[in-house]
Amino acid sequence: MHPNKIFHVKTDRENLDFAAERGFGTLAVNADGGPLIAHIPFAVTDEGRTVLAHIMRVNPINRLLDAPVDAVLAVTGGDAYISPDWYGVEDQVPTWNYVAVHLRGRLRRLEQRELPGVLDALSAEMEGRLAPKKPWTSDKMDPAVYGALQRGIVPIAMDIADIDGTWKLSQNKPDAVRHAAADGVRTAGIGGETGKIARLMRKPRPDGRD
Repeated sequence: MHPNKIFHVKTDRENLDFAAERGFGTLAVNADGGPLIAHIPFAVTDEGRTVLAHIMRVNPINRLLDAPVDAVLAVTGGDAYISPDWYGVEDQVPTWNYVAVHLRGRLRRLEQRELPGVLDALSAEMEGRLAPKKPWTSDKMDPAVYGALQRGIVPIAMDIADIDGTWKLSQNKPDAVRHAAADGVRTAGIGGETGKIARLMRKPRPDGRD
C-alpha cells in the first residue's frame, strides 16, 4: 500500500466492493522457504466477512493449511503510466497511477464436502454478470466427470480481518493538472484499463466531485 494517506480515500465498504467486483486476486502466505503466491478467482460472502476460493490440491499453500495461517489477498484494478509532459506544468516526474486493495486475514482449508457449494458460489457470481445468457450450473456436468475434476482441488476460506486500499489517481495535483494528465492517459495511455483510470482521475474524491 502506498504510504501517502491522500491516496487512501475509500471506505472499507468501497474497497471491499471493488475487490468483490474484480473477483480475481493474488493470494500470498509466508512459508519457511519464502512467500508462496497463488492467483485465484474468489467470491466475497457473509456480508463481507469471508473470502471463498479454491486452489489446486498440489499447490504448496495447501500443505500449510493443516491449521489456519495469516494471508493477504491483493486485488488490483486499472493502472496507467503518467508522463510528466501531460501535466502542463514544469518540474514533474514520471509516475504510475493505479488502484489496489489488500484483504488480510486468516486463511483456512474447508472440508472437502463444502467444495461443491464453493464452486457453485463462484460460478453463480460470474454467470450472473452475463445476463441475459442463461447461467451455467454444475448440473450440466456429468456427475462422474465433475466429481473427478473436484478431486484435484480443495476449498479454502479467508476470514477478513483488515481491508486497505490505494487509489492513486493524482489527487496530490491541482484539478486542472490532474485532468490534463487524465486526458493523456485516455488518448495515449500505457498500462491496464487505462480508460478506467482516466475516468477515475477526473473524480478521485470520495464524494465524486471534481
